[in-house]
Formats: sequence, structure tokens, C-alpha cells
Amino acid sequence: MQQYVISDLGLIEYEKAWKLQGEYAAEIADGKRPPTLLLLQHPHVYTFGRKGHAENLLWGEEQLKKKGIAVHWVDRGGDVTYHGPGQLVGYPLLPLGKLNTENKLPQADYVGYVRKLEKTLIVALMRLGVVAGQRSGLTGVWVQPDVHSRCQRCHPEDKEKPAKIAAIGVKVDARGVSRHGFALNVNPDMEYWDGIIACGLSEPVVSLADLLPIVPSMDDVKKEISSAFREVFELDT
Repeated sequence: MQQYVISDLGLIEYEKAWKLQGEYAAEIADGKRPPTLLLLQHPHVYTFGRKGHAENLLWGEEQLKKKGIAVHWVDRGGDVTYHGPGQLVGYPLLPLGKLNTENKLPQADYVGYVRKLEKTLIVALMRLGVVAGQRSGLTGVWVQPDVHSRCQRCHPEDKEKPAKIAAIGVKVDARGVSRHGFALNVNPDMEYWDGIIACGLSEPVVSLADLLPIVPSMDDVKKEISSAFREVFELDT
């Protein structure tokens, strides 16, 4: 198994973590740092990816200021998403291989990497007591209506649809190192999703707190994510 390290950054500003990803990715590409998984939480922030649409931000400047939300346009894939306290964010910085002459990974490798991230989350959620899965043509991790039927804050019509519990948005840099990653809703303030059309999809978003009678601690979630990540990616600490 390839060696890697897990770094728990706690609560960290989005811009600071973004800069740190760049520094670590360069060190990994130079062979000066092993593959690294950053686990963290962010203060309230909306981020737009390369396919972001400004109209998917529903709150105006006054509401954003009142709620203390920063907004960033970044270089990951996907549209707009929310990060905040109570949500576990993971940034795997992995050397995925040399790029081709167009400075791109072969598409199969890129898609395969995203599928592995989804599998990591699905395995961890299963161990935490939640059955989740993938949806054809979409990126992220979802629970079926029968799983989130107990959600007390969900609208009745939303209980008939699959609900998203984890978002994924990634980038592979010019040297073949992955950046950005996943965000798993553990026990965040779900009101903040009212300010966006998350990932450009008008579908329900849920958290572990919506689904389980006893919410696992963030430390327990980190433990299961770390274990599943090591197994799916065949890495060793």
C-alpha cells in the first residue's frame, strides 16, 4: 500500500485552506510530501465551481452580510455549494498520474477518481447507519426517499425524491495532483441551503442529523471516513 497522511485542520477559513492545498500539492508533485487527506470544517461560505451560474445564488448582498457568508469562485468542477460548521469537508491531495499532451488525465481516470470518492462516502455512511448510493449521470452521494422519510424539517413533497447528503467537486492540477474534494453534511445549520440552488439542482439536501436518532460526533465521522478512504484508495498511514 502507498503511504499517505491525514491532516485534521479543524475550523479553517476557505481561502487559507485553498492556499494550503496549492502549497501541499506542489510538494506532493515534487516528491517532498506523501499523498495527503485534509479533513476540516469551514466558516459559512458559498463556493462556485467552473460550471457555476450566478443566478443559483438566491440571497442578495444584505442577506449574505447578515448571515456572515463569504462567496468565492474557485477552480473545482461543478456549480455552487455551501460549506459551514457541522459539515465535514475532505480535500484529498493525491498524485493521480502524468497528464497527456493536452494536460488532462484520461477521462476514465478522472471519472474513476470521482467514483472512488463517492464509494468512500457510501462505505463510511453505511458504517454510521445510513444507506446511501450514487445516481446515474450525477456526482455526489444520495439517500433514497424511504431513508430520509423521518426528516422532520423536509417538505412533504421532498420526501418523495432522493436527497443529497454529500457533494463532490474536484480539480486535477497541471501536475496531476487532485485538489478540492467532498463535503458530508453531519449536523450543519441546513437553513443556509435556502440561499442557493445547490449544485444547480432543485432537489432536497439532508444531513446525518436529519436521518439518525443520535447524531454521531464529528470525531466518529472522521474516523469512518478515514478508514473507508484508506480501504477504497488502498493507502496506508
